[in-house]
Amino acid sequence: MSFYTISFRNFQTFSFRAIAAVLLIGLLVAGSGLSPVWAQGAGEDSKESTADSYEKLKTFSEILSLLEANYVERVDASDLIDGAIRGMLKTLDPHTSYLPPEAFKQMKVETSGRFGGLGIEITIQKGILTVVTPIEDTPAYKAGVKSGDRIIKIEDESTLDMTLSDAVERLRGKIGTEVDITIFREGMEEPFEVTLVRANIQVKSVKSKIYEGSIGYVRIRSFTKTTSRDLDKVLDEFRGKQVKKLVLDLRNNPGGLLNQAVEVSDRFLRPENLIVYTQGRTEEQNMRFTTHDRVDRVAYPMIIIVNGGSASASEIVAGALQDSNRAIILGTQTFGKGSVQTIIPLSDGSALRLTTARYYTPSGRVIQENGIIPDITVEVPVVSTKTDEESDKSDEEVNKEKVKMRKFLREKDLKKHLKGKKSFGEEEIKSKTRKKSEEELKKEELMASLKEDLEKDIQLKEAIALLKGWSVMSKVFSDDSAKN
Repeated sequence: MSFYTISFRNFQTFSFRAIAAVLLIGLLVAGSGLSPVWAQGAGEDSKESTADSYEKLKTFSEILSLLEANYVERVDASDLIDGAIRGMLKTLDPHTSYLPPEAFKQMKVETSGRFGGLGIEITIQKGILTVVTPIEDTPAYKAGVKSGDRIIKIEDESTLDMTLSDAVERLRGKIGTEVDITIFREGMEEPFEVTLVRANIQVKSVKSKIYEGSIGYVRIRSFTKTTSRDLDKVLDEFRGKQVKKLVLDLRNNPGGLLNQAVEVSDRFLRPENLIVYTQGRTEEQNMRFTTHDRVDRVAYPMIIIVNGGSASASEIVAGALQDSNRAIILGTQTFGKGSVQTIIPLSDGSALRLTTARYYTPSGRVIQENGIIPDITVEVPVVSTKTDEESDKSDEEVNKEKVKMRKFLREKDLKKHLKGKKSFGEEEIKSKTRKKSEEELKKEELMASLKEDLEKDIQLKEAIALLKGWSVMSKVFSDDSAKN
């Protein structure tokens, strides 16, 4: 999901004729309200550029007229010009695209947090349609689609020459209908096909849990218009439960609305702290976003978890808190999508999505292409694909495994170990056998579920472990400083 700046302009409507030069200039100059490139120069270079552009448009007009008059079948000038616009934008970056009226409507629905589709964020990477991240609890997520998967076919059509907007248009459709996609995944010898059923996607942007009694966990799935409001509810709940530390999980978060990335950052930074700034070719694209005094802030020690599926808004939040020494970033390098897309509505209900600037972290780091580098890198182990036969261990290997496992054992785990006596001043604790209450059983069940989360998620486990040791280390270091 990209950042969108919506610009509403005054439009001039042109009659749809074969004089392509007039039409194209109308779309670029009057329709968008932006100055054409050749109008920004000065002197002889500007005149040459203008003359060259008009010459090319004259050639385009001639080709259009020849196609209309002589092509073996009757052609629709509207389709030809739409194709020309798409082709023109394809020479730029993958995020600049033409949005037909239906696609423009759908894009506006997406940012509201409720939309129809498969539940995947996609981009063009090195000319290939690539999954940035699947959204949890959606058809794509449940089918096992993963970040980094390359979609090489949609139905029977190759995606190699497909624009991003074309791919999105083909993947969307009526709720309940099926679409077949062919995926190539790194580490697999051959592509495989997945059939997905389109569904109504409802994204709950914020999830929360509490680990170890005092470590709050917040997962932001994407930045929709309700994200900051949902986060405030969670933080209020944490205050009532004596939470003292925080894990902010931005893994596989494809991004979303810029103002929500700023609002989320604001909850954790000091007043008048720079969050992010943009730089483009024109002065109006240069913006700075800072914190303000209208929110309740929290000062918890923080760890932010990121990975290759963290993009756009999530990279802004991670970069702002990292540069401000407000949080430790843990995980793997983020996606590196740090460009601004301005959505410019056009007179026929369509729109131009135009890349107009780059995002920079407070210290001046470029997010685009580089991403955010974690302070602590924790890779997720690759799951072995060996067969049962290949995984059979010899006696020697079994013995090695036993040696390895001994580091997890303690004296009390050994058979017939010598019982220890109570420590000095410790009261004798008598074991009482009684039936556990329903509340205690629920608590134990919750604790078991949280423990299972950590066993499955090495990055989260590492983050919780670091925060558990935070208080101890702070106390030790402060005591040492006082002695010295």
